[in-house]
Amino acid sequence: MISYLKGAIRGLAEGAGSVMVITRGGIGYQVMLPVIVWKAIKDANVNDGDEIEFEIYYHVTDRQPKPVLVGFRTAAEKGFFEQLIEVEGIGPNKAAAALVLPVQTIASAIEREDLSTLRRLPGIGDRAAQKMVATLRGKVAQWAIGTIESSSGRQATEPALALNAREQAISALINLGHKPTEARNTVDDALGRRPELADDPQELMREIFRSLAKAS
Repeated sequence: MISYLKGAIRGLAEGAGSVMVITRGGIGYQVMLPVIVWKAIKDANVNDGDEIEFEIYYHVTDRQPKPVLVGFRTAAEKGFFEQLIEVEGIGPNKAAAALVLPVQTIASAIEREDLSTLRRLPGIGDRAAQKMVATLRGKVAQWAIGTIESSSGRQATEPALALNAREQAISALINLGHKPTEARNTVDDALGRRPELADDPQELMREIFRSLAKAS
């Protein structure tokens, strides 16, 4: 099984969701690229022949004996993808096509039960959005607050260690589009209800997402 691939680009992807061929040791590997990965590669101005590396999700079944390789920039993106395909009716192809928004945005929408954002994802209708929330809410808070891994591959928790749970939660809400005052008030309200979460940023964010979902 292939879990990581580093090699030279042979033919750049022509559009979002395309397959890129990576050559390594005289062998060409076809790698499916979710939209967020393709956009990041294009923004980096890579060229044909440049070396590139991917975390690989390898998929093969009796019904689909031809292996499918899905490429990600980081282990965090791959990990979220693996969570996503746990949802009934969302296989690797549909999950890859759905990743048109940053992982943090999608994870936040799941935790907040924001069905309107989830329905914006290609191939995700109302029923699929509801299944995503039912299956994954409470399981993807780490991605929602960005504490698993940054896009550069470094652990995002390292710089956050100097911040307490309250400050981390406020920063996360601001990054998700909340105004600073609104973010502080939301976090302080959650800590007022659950003061024991002052030392647990991930559980604090889950409490905040639950309250935001009820208010929406």
